[in-house]
Amino acid sequence: MTTEPNFTPGQEPEGKVGALIAWALFILSIPSANVLVLVGLVVAYVTRSTAAGVARQHIDAQIRLFWSVFWWTIAAWVGIFVSALASVVLIGIPFLLLFLLIWFLLSVWFTVKSVLGLINLLQDKPI
Repeated sequence: MTTEPNFTPGQEPEGKVGALIAWALFILSIPSANVLVLVGLVVAYVTRSTAAGVARQHIDAQIRLFWSVFWWTIAAWVGIFVSALASVVLIGIPFLLLFLLIWFLLSVWFTVKSVLGLINLLQDKPI
């Protein structure tokens, strides 16, 4: 089995199908309670080694997007937890609302970025 990229005319570039599947799974993360985003991440990591060109750029972008949103979501949940505890004495309520808004905006940003990534990949444009 060869590890060289396949540039045969009329065939999809190496890794494009995996990148398409990963973007689709990222988009479906909200209705699936974020279960499918983990499957998409696994697909991205598996197809990363054989991907070339634009597909490789998309796969790298998918992995970066996942990890950046993951860590920002962890920070938002820590803020939500601390604010919820501080809400007992009423000082945490505005912060609780703020961190809930941040968490919501992260989810929207992740979905929009995934849709734009899928559109760019379908048009063979880099991310």
